[in-house]
Amino acid sequence: MTLQQLKYVIEVANRGSINEAAKRLFITQPSLSNAIRDLEEEMQISIFDRSNKGISLSKEGVEFLSYARQVVEQAELLENRYRNAKPSPQHFSVSTQHYAFAVNAFVKLVQEYGQDEYELAMRETKTYEIIEDVKMLRSEIGILYVNEFNEKVIHKMLKEANLQFNHLFTAKPHIFISVKNPLAQQSIVTIEQLEPYPYLSFDQGEYNSFHFSEEILSTLSHQKSIRVTDRATLFNLLIGLNGYTISTGVLPSDLNGNEIIPVPLDCEESMHVGWISHKNALLTKLGAAYIDALQQSIS
Repeated sequence: MTLQQLKYVIEVANRGSINEAAKRLFITQPSLSNAIRDLEEEMQISIFDRSNKGISLSKEGVEFLSYARQVVEQAELLENRYRNAKPSPQHFSVSTQHYAFAVNAFVKLVQEYGQDEYELAMRETKTYEIIEDVKMLRSEIGILYVNEFNEKVIHKMLKEANLQFNHLFTAKPHIFISVKNPLAQQSIVTIEQLEPYPYLSFDQGEYNSFHFSEEILSTLSHQKSIRVTDRATLFNLLIGLNGYTISTGVLPSDLNGNEIIPVPLDCEESMHVGWISHKNALLTKLGAAYIDALQQSIS
């Protein structure tokens, strides 16, 4: 096993394609394939599952990749310390439900740890895909919530994927509305008061189950309902249509301005927001720094 082989595995996992990884590494595709197969034979494991649809990490490969990243990271630290080498581009990915505080934390991370070169990714995406991204190590960390209604389904999926849920904070549900909404002056609103206003929610695609909804109380029916796929559109509709959505109430104003405000919702439910990661994988330096930034953003 060589350090170069480990770097090959990491690049293929990052790209999700041997062909794309070979281009990035400036080697031929057969050379890259042979190097990985040699490593698999030496380790006596299958790091990647290969099919007509492409290549993906195997269950053993997910664990192997977490160790490979640690070894390569430590080797680069040694090289930078004693050879004054140019730091390698930093890599980090997070997948999250549509939370403004998660974006704020990402900004803090880049501001503090960004160097001349980096490859970072922030995916605001669907609940099912967050779990898949972390399961396949497309993202190191995922951010989502559980509550009494969805926790059995979510925790079952996490267990099957060898993932763990790490608690960040517990929130009482709030509505997000425009400051010009007639309900903006209320100290608390009821479900009945919301009936005349358009309800906005994030579309979950083919996994549009109540259990995957980003909005608590997802089984309630609404006279007016609009699904969207991104947070900017949702915020525009909150303002333009006097709509509302249901979320945590955590809405930092430094990046989001003051046109959208949270108002407490009168209900007994709670949202337990947390981050998910692999049970057997230690956080990278940037992963740990992002968790610290999350704590700062929600404090």
